[in-house]
Amino acid sequence: MSSSETADRLDVSADRETLYRDGIVGRKGAFSREWADAMREDIMTAFWSAIQRQGGAVGRGPRRWYVEIHPQDLRGFVDLVTHPWVTAMCEAVLGPDYQIVEVGFDTPFQGAKNQPWHRDFPSPEDTWRDHRITSLAFNLTGVDVTPEMGPFEIAPGTQWDDGRSWNHEMFPSVESWGRFAERAVRKYPSMGDISCRSALTMHRGTQHGSPIARPVLVLGVDAPGAGHAALHDMMVTPDYFAALPQSVKHHLVCRVVDELVPVVQKHDIEGLVMGAD
Repeated sequence: MSSSETADRLDVSADRETLYRDGIVGRKGAFSREWADAMREDIMTAFWSAIQRQGGAVGRGPRRWYVEIHPQDLRGFVDLVTHPWVTAMCEAVLGPDYQIVEVGFDTPFQGAKNQPWHRDFPSPEDTWRDHRITSLAFNLTGVDVTPEMGPFEIAPGTQWDDGRSWNHEMFPSVESWGRFAERAVRKYPSMGDISCRSALTMHRGTQHGSPIARPVLVLGVDAPGAGHAALHDMMVTPDYFAALPQSVKHHLVCRVVDELVPVVQKHDIEGLVMGAD
């Protein structure tokens, strides 16, 4: 499908239904392998820069890091946020005034361990009580994922779990992990695939035995009022902002600055630092 196609012409009602049922839905071959390879180059360049500065790369467990970047650090950023499936899913789930609040990437290397089952932030009342999804995470892999690469594991349907009694409202007790393990599905995307999920759906990265790193891009999008923009600080330069399509400007939550400075990350998921094992 051409990126020139608009959200109006793309019916994602079935994908929205799958998202509400499972907490995750995917689209195969949304981007070319060449596009995905350029994405991988950009995020690994950003990783080696971030790992050398204080607060640049935040630990998500042994041999696993998360890095936030600015839109213009990613050559394909506009392609991503104007892709017809991405825009259609955002509008169908979050409404026409959705907000792009985060771009970053998670990178496990050989030696990464199983993470504890978790969600990425506490569930808002809109979700645990009213069963309404107010934020989305889009993920794109930088490699063809194999079983040795510590694939992403998710427990479908758990986006509606209350979670208010959990540690930090994100980490259920070890005694309850069996329920998530029973539902668990491991994902093996290929370069060019994209997924859309609620970050409240219980998930974890798994043990990574391959010498090949598994970088995955994360695009965070909110419904108005969801509040996650306060945890991030995307910046763009004036010339970059001026060149953006008006549709992107409408949705992008960012500061326009004369000079980009590295993101100092504000969203540190403390419970992931040590890993599960």
